[in-house]
Amino acid sequence: MPVAVTPYIPTYITVHMGTPTSNAENVTVSFQDYIKNVASSEIYPTWHYSALRANILAQVSFALNRIYTEYYPSRGYNFNITASTAYDQKFIKGRNFFDSVSELVDELFDDYIRRQGYVEPLAARFCNGTTSQCDGLSQWGSEALAQDGHSSVEILKNYYGPDIELVVNAPVQDIQYSYPGAPMRLGDRSGDIRIAQFALNRIAQAYPAIPKISSVDGIFGPETEASVRAFQSIFNLDADGVIGKGTWYAIFRLYSGILQLSELVSEGQTFAQLNFDYNNYQTYGPEEISLLQYLLSILSQFYTTIPFVNIDGIYGEQTRQAVRALQQDAGLPQTGVVDEATWNALVDRVLSIDRTVLSTTDIFPFTAVDHLTPAEIQESLATRPDQFPGRPLEYGQTD
Repeated sequence: MPVAVTPYIPTYITVHMGTPTSNAENVTVSFQDYIKNVASSEIYPTWHYSALRANILAQVSFALNRIYTEYYPSRGYNFNITASTAYDQKFIKGRNFFDSVSELVDELFDDYIRRQGYVEPLAARFCNGTTSQCDGLSQWGSEALAQDGHSSVEILKNYYGPDIELVVNAPVQDIQYSYPGAPMRLGDRSGDIRIAQFALNRIAQAYPAIPKISSVDGIFGPETEASVRAFQSIFNLDADGVIGKGTWYAIFRLYSGILQLSELVSEGQTFAQLNFDYNNYQTYGPEEISLLQYLLSILSQFYTTIPFVNIDGIYGEQTRQAVRALQQDAGLPQTGVVDEATWNALVDRVLSIDRTVLSTTDIFPFTAVDHLTPAEIQESLATRPDQFPGRPLEYGQTD
């Protein structure tokens, strides 16, 4: 969801086999096979290696942008993307995959493009460059550049600009839809309310009739209720001041539209925008624990000593063991409690992985930052969403 979710690779994706409003079937496939299908349908396997890489990365990024922005679910559809090239990417049910394409997708399906400093995957639009033109990548143009000796990085920067970077080996998990599952109303407290407050304040910049909320604190007070009622009234919703599923998705559909998160040229979300202050909270809910688990799941792919963690928002035994393994690796007391020293160690290691900027080669090696001092970690956290919550997270916490 915009504002809160760090992008991941979905295990499965549901494809609508026509235009959004058509009465067509939905097909659910693994994300990896989806990209193999799209790549085999959109490009030629005989193309130069660099062109194939550039196109596959664009296809992955575009699909992930659709997932991240909940583009179709937020509009009331029960699918994630369509098979219509007028809207999305070509997908042919039941087609065979080209071997060369399949091998590259196995390597690249969990990598995606974003603009430097932005959170969301790039809406990496593309067209064939002959019968259709667009502001994004030209498929035939990419092949011409590859034949002229350009690397896939140079091809991508040629079409999307020099300010792009690659996120490598993003974690794979089931799609997590953003609606919390129950309406939020006056008197409630949660991280989801804080997210809605943030989005409403951004929308209020474009719609001054919506009163701004003075404190984005996760407390559903009278100011938040007034802002919700005004939003509902303007956008023809039942003005009951309650954030139900319809209002939730209306808020984030408009938020995504204002920031143009689904467009190639986007205002974008920066890490600074996602830097919420957790310090005023006496308890931590599934959102904060899920963030911890997400970061641990990243490390588990690179540190064999850290076990894999399911992202379920519950600080159970599996999470505790992963924290203890991290603490052992960092030379800290193995308490299984995430205090500030443990959090800093976690962020230090994640930062060393998630700073991989596109190089001028086709290998995309990791470029680890130098070891950070505690002061440098805190400075980095000032521009990142993964800020230490302010008090320890402990085994058994769910709310």
